[in-house]
Amino acid sequence: MTTRWLDSGQQKHWRAYIAATTLLSDRLSRELQTSHGMSMADYEILVRLSEAPERRLRMSELADHTLASRSRLSHQVDRLEKAGWVRREACETDRRGANAVLTDVGWDVLVAAAPTHVEGVREHLVDLLTEEQFAALGTALAIVAEHLQSSDCEAQRTA
Repeated sequence: MTTRWLDSGQQKHWRAYIAATTLLSDRLSRELQTSHGMSMADYEILVRLSEAPERRLRMSELADHTLASRSRLSHQVDRLEKAGWVRREACETDRRGANAVLTDVGWDVLVAAAPTHVEGVREHLVDLLTEEQFAALGTALAIVAEHLQSSDCEAQRTA
């Protein structure tokens, strides 16, 4: 098989993508950590729980929503439990499963952190681009995400 090397323009765009996503993620996480004592991963867990019915999700479903491994999510939820932001409850329909539930304290922390996060997203991404550029970025990244999610599902089916 012959390697299909990136041409200079593709290489330039690829490296810009790597730099931008790494720097953006680091900046947003640093802002949340400095202002609210949480990581981006913590914030994402709280957001997903806040959007769920009764502010609860099965741990396996939460892992899927946050794109985290079950093991990694379990460790993060342990930390969030110790902070009093999340609690675990047995799943009523499956005793082997567990639900993660956003506590009132966790809700308050999320409400306080959300403006910091949204302002960071605006300042470091949305407001730098035209509406058309931002829409094109979203469309392109949705295609990539869909491809990767479907290929992950296919790999799991054949494993």
